[in-house]
Amino acid sequence: VVYEQDGVFIHSSCGKNDDQDNLIAGILRVIEKENEVVVDWRPLDETLDTSNILCAGKDSSSVVEWTQTPKDKCSRGADRPSSYEAEWDMVTTVSFKKKHHSNGDATTHANGESKWSFLFSLTDLKSIKQNKKGMGWSYLVFCLKDDVKLPALHFHHGDSKLLIKCLEKHVALDESPDHERVLLVKTQKSLSQSFENLLDEPSYGLLQKLKRDPYTVTMGRFSKVTNYIFDSFRLSDPSNQRRPPSEMADFINDTIPGLKINQQEEPGFEVITRIDLGKQPEVSRREPVSAEEWAKNMDSEGRILDVDYIKRSIFKGGLCHTLRKEAWKFLLGYFPWNSSKEERANLQKRKTDEYFRMKLQWKSVSEEQEKRNSRLRDYRSLIEKDVNRTDRTNKFYEGEDNPGLILLHDILMTYCMYDFDLGYVQGMSDLLSPVLYVMENEVDAFWCFVSYMDQMHQNFEEQMQGMKTQLIQLSTLLRLLDSGFCSYLESQDSGYLYFCFRWLLIRFKREFSFQDILRLWEVMWTELPCQNFHLLLCCAILESEKQQIMDKHYDFNDILKHINELSMKIDVEYILCKAEAISMQMMNCKELPQAVSEILGIESSSVTPDSDTGEDESGAELSCPTSLYQSISTPVIAANGTRDSTQQMSETQSLTPA
Repeated sequence: VVYEQDGVFIHSSCGKNDDQDNLIAGILRVIEKENEVVVDWRPLDETLDTSNILCAGKDSSSVVEWTQTPKDKCSRGADRPSSYEAEWDMVTTVSFKKKHHSNGDATTHANGESKWSFLFSLTDLKSIKQNKKGMGWSYLVFCLKDDVKLPALHFHHGDSKLLIKCLEKHVALDESPDHERVLLVKTQKSLSQSFENLLDEPSYGLLQKLKRDPYTVTMGRFSKVTNYIFDSFRLSDPSNQRRPPSEMADFINDTIPGLKINQQEEPGFEVITRIDLGKQPEVSRREPVSAEEWAKNMDSEGRILDVDYIKRSIFKGGLCHTLRKEAWKFLLGYFPWNSSKEERANLQKRKTDEYFRMKLQWKSVSEEQEKRNSRLRDYRSLIEKDVNRTDRTNKFYEGEDNPGLILLHDILMTYCMYDFDLGYVQGMSDLLSPVLYVMENEVDAFWCFVSYMDQMHQNFEEQMQGMKTQLIQLSTLLRLLDSGFCSYLESQDSGYLYFCFRWLLIRFKREFSFQDILRLWEVMWTELPCQNFHLLLCCAILESEKQQIMDKHYDFNDILKHINELSMKIDVEYILCKAEAISMQMMNCKELPQAVSEILGIESSSVTPDSDTGEDESGAELSCPTSLYQSISTPVIAANGTRDSTQQMSETQSLTPA
């Protein structure tokens, strides 16, 4: 329930007289279900009677009546729970029949009572008529498609502004050019529903949806909306001609203001011409860092002796699982790399106290207080919804009343106290879940999550600046890597790379298996071999798929569907090897464009391959960590997964970029 207001009356006398008996008091609710949002009004004294409820059906905007099937009446009987949630459970047990209905006439039953209950989906809303300002009670009249009008709702306790504000989160409303009191629902509407459900409601507008809630959109499965997206970007004339790519770019730019991709005419934009990057080098990976190897690199006080070596080793092979609980705290910045064991213990004590003080803040909020704190209510509602669908197939989170789910919920609520301005945005539960799984400790998981969110904060900010920047940077890198593939994507209206939004938003969390994401994240957290390595991972995936996309002449629809269907099918070790090879290929380039140099964190735009010092001819040092390319003698795993426990790999010889 995202909105609830009592004291909302239907004046059943329809203005004929002021007989108080003709005022029907009721409760108005806006309810966000899994795949739709509905508006529900019912009298205060009415319990659910499915023969009374008027509902706008999905297959039609006409009003229909819910009637129980005979077997449902027999099987459920009087023992049916009367709670609100139980009433909603009835939705799946009723059959529908058309009901003639106009201008809010009531259903009259044998006992003579008028029953006025109704509910409708926002997919069927056409317009809202408001009363004149300053004219008595505030009232609204909902007009559904096919010009079906519902009874006027009079707000005796307060006005209707909060309801309009709530509805505008889900549909786009514009004042009618012909009548200032009428709000029209735009043809392209938007609901806070996930992408996988958009096709169930074909009247929803993708672009408004993206503009209002890009996070919810990208968390769902793209494949179910490809046809809808395709149709959304067609011209409305009968010929159904495709919009030209320039207009497609305008659509996306309207959705994410400031997103300028592949528009070289922009002032200050560096035109990247075709550059020969040379052949990608062969790259092998080593075995994960073991607990024994980790222990050997610590002194008697628990300080890490060679941080660079540890980071290089983690980048090249990851960590064995038993080591993650300790090592992730360093990688995420919770533990300083130069701290002793005693210093870390003292830090944990302080952080434990700090955590529970913040947790107490939201735990001690009474129901009465929360009623007056809409933001906290919204955060809690969204967290509860997301927690219940986060990694539920993982044993750590599966089943009802799972303690892992409780911890997930409590940590996210406490984070709202830590950063109330940001609060909770959909997708953050995906970032916390693996961290909590590894830590198995509420406090440690919280502070590691805080550190991770420090890196990811811009992804979730309202202006989406982080996402804009990354999409533009990704386009720049991909154009250097393969300008022909970029041109093909642009020719298919896909040059804005929106299909990578989910990859970037939650760092591939939905693209790899749970165990693979543990490996991928710990490698990225080393910040090697350069900054923005996650963008090179995107390039590696796209380059791996470009042949199929181009050979089979995939169009906009096909590309989106294909990229979505890669989820859980990508070989993490292969992609890590390929992304590292791309980084070496770019850093070996003698004429690296300045824009690319800045993205990868390389100060010089010209890198010479013969330098042994990590400097270019002018003496400028690379800002990327060249220590990665120092010699490591370890067992290695090749890209195909084969092992050679005796092979000595000299990264100075095989991987040196400069």
